[in-house]
Amino acid sequence: MQGKTILITGGTGSFGGVMVRHALAQGAGEIRILSRDEEKQDAMRNRLREPRLSFYIGDVRDPSSVDMAMAGADLVFHAAALKQVPSCEFFPMEAVRTNVHGSSNVIESAIRNGIERVVCLSTDKAVLPINAMGMSKAMMEKLVQAASRRRNGAKKGGEGTIVACVRYGNVMYSRGSVIPLFLKQIRDGGPITVTNPDMTRFLLPLVDSVALVEHALNNAEPGDIFIKKAPACSIGTLAEAMRALFEADVDIRTIGVRHGEKLFETLATADELASADDQDDYWRIRMDTRDLDYASYFSEGNPDVAEITDYTSHNTEQLDMEGVVDLLLTLPEIRAEMGAG
Repeated sequence: MQGKTILITGGTGSFGGVMVRHALAQGAGEIRILSRDEEKQDAMRNRLREPRLSFYIGDVRDPSSVDMAMAGADLVFHAAALKQVPSCEFFPMEAVRTNVHGSSNVIESAIRNGIERVVCLSTDKAVLPINAMGMSKAMMEKLVQAASRRRNGAKKGGEGTIVACVRYGNVMYSRGSVIPLFLKQIRDGGPITVTNPDMTRFLLPLVDSVALVEHALNNAEPGDIFIKKAPACSIGTLAEAMRALFEADVDIRTIGVRHGEKLFETLATADELASADDQDDYWRIRMDTRDLDYASYFSEGNPDVAEITDYTSHNTEQLDMEGVVDLLLTLPEIRAEMGAG
């Protein structure tokens, strides 16, 4: 990132805030923030007071505002999205407009402007999706791969724009996630509400999501999807850990599963893992490069798939309450809350 001009769509969100600081520390020349929320932009501007930051009011749904922010950039991190599962269930076309059409606008603008590399942020909910948010993110991944099969307008002998994805599960203490909700409920005297105590979720600190994106930035080939291996725990265990950490004498109440929620999340399917590269802390899933010669789809297969299982929050490393407490204590937000009493 040294000396580069970087565009972050949705850059005032939880990921954007951490990535901005990381890119500044890496010596980025300019960081552009494209988002709709002028209040959050103003808060970031006043909080960081950094001359290398530029703010663009706009929406990824609008190609012209994307082009305005994209012109002259070198690298793009596409984080703008509608992420709340229940909201997308009630307004699925809004998820399509932002997560599908908006992502297409970003990808196509990047190709037109000759951007070096684009990393799009996806989610475990895009794998075997059952909700509108996951389906829209799965379509974003397909857009990335479709553009990559076209070689992104590369001239003969050239590389063209490299577009890739990262896929991860719940980012701990991100806006709208369950940990800040549990903390608020503890501060309010309880109860802590859980949908299903046996439901499991991957656990990923924000700093690890930034490391995953940087790994993709440095290693991606067109159409790659990168996954960070991560532990998981049940929602019941997470609630118990929060109650123990803050020494809270509050009840834990089960309220039932909400619209579009899964009992467990899947980060990669067996089919994907059969041809994936194991890179220690990461999986690299390469896109299917077969073309429209349909015979290859029917005559070629992978005999290893049957011996591999999906990678899910049920079969990854499971943290007990003590393990979750230790992981929570690595979060600066949790340490700050403990210091605040």
